[in-house]
Amino acid sequence: MDIGASLKAVRKMKGLSQRELAKRAGVTNSTISMIEKNSVSPSVSSLKKVLSGIPMSLVEFFSIGENGTTEPKVVYRSNELLDIGTGPLEFKLIGRDYPKRAMSVMSETYPPGADTGEEMLRHEGEEAALVITGRFELTVGEEVFILEAGDSYYFNSEQPHRFRNPFDEPCHLVSATTPANF
Repeated sequence: MDIGASLKAVRKMKGLSQRELAKRAGVTNSTISMIEKNSVSPSVSSLKKVLSGIPMSLVEFFSIGENGTTEPKVVYRSNELLDIGTGPLEFKLIGRDYPKRAMSVMSETYPPGADTGEEMLRHEGEEAALVITGRFELTVGEEVFILEAGDSYYFNSEQPHRFRNPFDEPCHLVSATTPANF
């Protein structure tokens, strides 16, 4: 997906200038410009912040141009999962078409060096995950944790948090967040 072109199309569709979107999202005008020109690849937290000025969820943004199904599905094949990750991060959303989802469940992959961004994430709800393979670093508030395969976490998402993989191997985990804001 061309994130820059998609952001520009959505912004124009909503009748917003770059300056107005930047003001609403609490970012600089140059940030919007650089994303739209694909000069930078925004982190998940940065893209989420920019989309909050529209307002639009990550799922809505990454579903642009796709046809949703009218009947709720039970099974989602691996090739049907919507990847809402940015840059090297892979966040595959499970059940994106499920009506009125109460939670977001994702298969996440953090390649070596991947990071959700310098800016800590913070949103309403709770989140939990189980590390399937590899290891990664989780920061919640002032605490930093190293999790390995078989480890898990569960915390209030209103606490500032960040995910990163400073290790030499990819890390794969399955996560759930409430409410379904992804």
